[in-house]
Amino acid sequence: MFYRDERLALFIDGSNLYAAAKSLGFDIDYKLLRQEFMRRGKMLRAFYYTALLENDEYSPIRPLVDWLNYNGFTMVTKPAKEYTDSMGRRKVKGNMDIELTVDAMELAPYVDHIVLFSGDGDFRPLVESLQRKGVRVSVVSTIRSQPPMIADELRRQADSFIELDELRDVVGRPAREPRPEVEREDVTQET
Repeated sequence: MFYRDERLALFIDGSNLYAAAKSLGFDIDYKLLRQEFMRRGKMLRAFYYTALLENDEYSPIRPLVDWLNYNGFTMVTKPAKEYTDSMGRRKVKGNMDIELTVDAMELAPYVDHIVLFSGDGDFRPLVESLQRKGVRVSVVSTIRSQPPMIADELRRQADSFIELDELRDVVGRPAREPRPEVEREDVTQET
């Protein structure tokens, strides 16, 4: 439930939202997403969190990051860490949970409603803390994918759960070729 006069902020866990939309077979149109939530309330900020591969000559996510930065989103990025796993495969790790949590807690006194685009169960204590401060929290993710992309404890803690698949007609566009997003170990959720 949204109220037109409430101050709201969006907190988008980029890797998690990308994985959830991909599992449902569509891409997010961020211009439409921003417009949809501006319509729902007085949007103060829209944050987007992602780790970037800084040492590559070209990062496939760079055009999205640049577009979002010029179109009303507050970008929060950091360099991703590369490592080799026990099987000898190259892996990239880029967790933005702490940055998102700190920003949400700092903004809490100035908003009525936070919309968290993530299914990561690690955010349950953040949601609980925001609620104690009087902030309503909606979580956007999906239970329609196999496996579900939202941790059960996060969905239960939120004031409301918004099924991403139900936003498809409002904020989605047909999926294009998959872009390599920074692979995070915490994208798939344990429920």
